[in-house]
Amino acid sequence: MEKSTESSEEDSVSLKSNGKTPTKENLGMVNTFRNSFRRVTEKSPLLFGSKAAKVKSRADNDSGLLPPPSSPSLSAGSPVMSPLRSIGGYFPEDEADTVSQKSKGISRSKTDPNMTRFSDSLLTRGALIRRSLGFGNKKDKSSRQEQLVPVCEGPAEERRGGEEKQEEEEVWEEVEETYTLQELPHTPLSVMQINKLIEMEVLEEAHLNLLALRLEFQQDSDRGGVVDSPMDLAKKEKDLNLLYGELRNKLNTIVRDSNSLPSRNKALLVPVSRIIQEEERRAEEPGGLPDSWVQAWREAVSDGVRVKINNVHLDHRDQNASWLAVHLGLLGKTIVEDLENVKKDLRWSYPPSFKVFSAYLKSYTIVTAQHLKKLEKEVTELKDLFHLLEWIINRYNSERVMGSLSLLPDIRDESSELQLEENFLKQLKEKYCCRVKAEMRFSLNNIIELENEDLWSKNKEPEEDEDKFLHSQIPMDIWTKVKGNAVNSRKIDAELEQRVTASCLEELKQFPKRFETELRRLCSSQPLWTKYQITYINSFTALQQHMEGYHDSCPHEVEGFSTEAKGLVYRLLHDMENQFTDHAKPYLRRMMTRKWLTNNEDFEELHRQTQKLSQHCALMKSPYAQELASRLHYHVVREFVGQLMKNNYSCKNRKHEKAAKKISEQWDKLRNLFEDMNSSHEWLHPVGDLLSDIIKQKDKTQIKNHLQPLVEQCPDFSKKHLVAVLYFRGLMRGREHQLILQKLTELKKKPGNAGDKTHVLFGDMQVAVNTDCLSNLPFSCLSFLLPDN
Repeated sequence: MEKSTESSEEDSVSLKSNGKTPTKENLGMVNTFRNSFRRVTEKSPLLFGSKAAKVKSRADNDSGLLPPPSSPSLSAGSPVMSPLRSIGGYFPEDEADTVSQKSKGISRSKTDPNMTRFSDSLLTRGALIRRSLGFGNKKDKSSRQEQLVPVCEGPAEERRGGEEKQEEEEVWEEVEETYTLQELPHTPLSVMQINKLIEMEVLEEAHLNLLALRLEFQQDSDRGGVVDSPMDLAKKEKDLNLLYGELRNKLNTIVRDSNSLPSRNKALLVPVSRIIQEEERRAEEPGGLPDSWVQAWREAVSDGVRVKINNVHLDHRDQNASWLAVHLGLLGKTIVEDLENVKKDLRWSYPPSFKVFSAYLKSYTIVTAQHLKKLEKEVTELKDLFHLLEWIINRYNSERVMGSLSLLPDIRDESSELQLEENFLKQLKEKYCCRVKAEMRFSLNNIIELENEDLWSKNKEPEEDEDKFLHSQIPMDIWTKVKGNAVNSRKIDAELEQRVTASCLEELKQFPKRFETELRRLCSSQPLWTKYQITYINSFTALQQHMEGYHDSCPHEVEGFSTEAKGLVYRLLHDMENQFTDHAKPYLRRMMTRKWLTNNEDFEELHRQTQKLSQHCALMKSPYAQELASRLHYHVVREFVGQLMKNNYSCKNRKHEKAAKKISEQWDKLRNLFEDMNSSHEWLHPVGDLLSDIIKQKDKTQIKNHLQPLVEQCPDFSKKHLVAVLYFRGLMRGREHQLILQKLTELKKKPGNAGDKTHVLFGDMQVAVNTDCLSNLPFSCLSFLLPDN
């Protein structure tokens, strides 16, 4: 009756609630056993359940193993042997990850032993385990140690040398693949007792009792529940599931923490691996967990790796500007140190088929990729994006991480590539390029603000370079920015360099118009406006030349920027041209007039404006200085000569000689200025002198002899132009007038006098209509007026 009451009380005890409190005496015995067992496991990585420690090196295992013993049967009370299944059977390479089962409370509806029996059983079974693992009392220990002393032949010095060498070279040996399963207890411990063993990490004892309990369940299930009611059988199955869940959770915790707490968990890894092997062998038998123990082990390894990575120090960006660079450096160091620890220590606590290093390596490739994905969401600055990309593409595979010399022998045949999400790297590069473009725009806007602060707002003279050309720091600032972005991205890869350069040039394409808008708004009314124009003509010309270096890699973007830059330069040149023509216009209009013949004021002002233009062109770099000088040279010549075509004045009373001399003198002064400006229109230089030769002829009959050079130099010089020149000379009618015109017609008809058709000067000149009705009559109509008739 007492026994029945005791049993019913135990049945009502819940595992998690710990309904009954063990006595002080029982707890003392439990702790004594636990400490004893831990001392045993900490001292020796011995095999699970073997009576003598049998540890072979990998080379021995590869050279040939003894035939594995037969698998244990389910009959209680008989010692059994269990080989691990083939590697492919238990450790598939691409097995999907699953989530480890969470800890649950366990309660057993019916148990036979009580807590006193549990304490006695712990001590008894602990002694058996110590003996089976090869540990006896001190006397036995000393006896075995004496028997194991190696016998060395040769002098004592050689033996000492060999011993020292053995101490220096630490040789690691792997756990054997096969193992001997201990005898299952005839009567398993209660659910609470088994759970207590799991909590105390007495894993072998807990597992043996769990297997015995599982055997009971299978026997009851085979008998169809004759002994126990169907409800009791269901409770047994529930107890098994809960206990197995607790065991797996404990194993997962040990495996998870094994790389963080190696000194605590290393000794437990051998029994952990044996339990996993045995459960995998019994996977098809009822009473166990449905999912794979090996897969759960892999998930525990991944959890441990995740804990390790999450514990890597990470500053907040507000605390440290280099927060990401520092973190990535520590991350790489952690990966190397942990894999070295796995290689040197952890993997020797598992049988070879577990492929421990491979499992940890694969976990790091997956978990590190997930960690980088989290970091990417927090990264916004360009420098941090650079560090992230550079670490992923270069440093991860370098000797600092996966290319470490200490890891290379083991990684050589493994895949160490980061398991990044599809398109993650592409999106990260796109984010980097967008950030480059945004920072480029910000820098360009800053350049405009700095120009305004340093020059425009202070009406300050622009600087001259060593060649005395006006210049600014804009080309160098922009080139340095683009070059820096290109060089930095080249450190990551060549493809990113091309994309970054294209992004910079795309943003740079918009810069000339923004710059011009601000320049005109802030400077167009200033006295230094012309010098500012020259400065930025030079600056954007130089910037174009710098950007041409990227034409091979980004032709479309370079051409787009060049078009915009040239547009700005030509608009500034056109403004300078308009300024000069507007200033020179009133003085040119008063050429070839009565006042001009007697007064030099207008020409002197025209000369002063042209001199000023020459000085400005000297501050401008080629080719635009020459282009501006050439265009204005043409303009001045056409307007100066064009005044002859307006019939404003006719030299009478032999004033044509004075007028011709003045034209020649003024023409020489203008020609010298444009020669100094390196005008490309050299063909214009003789035009003034040729016209002056016609005008200065005292004998009008000699005029027709001076037409040939003018026709050759200016093929577009026509009859109407000659009529205007003769009018200015004072020859408006008469036989000689007609003979001169006839001579021009003959000269223009000769093939050799076609001249250079590109030399167009007179074609666009406006010629005033002569109102003298006789001046344009043909010579035949006037022949009757001649004296001979």
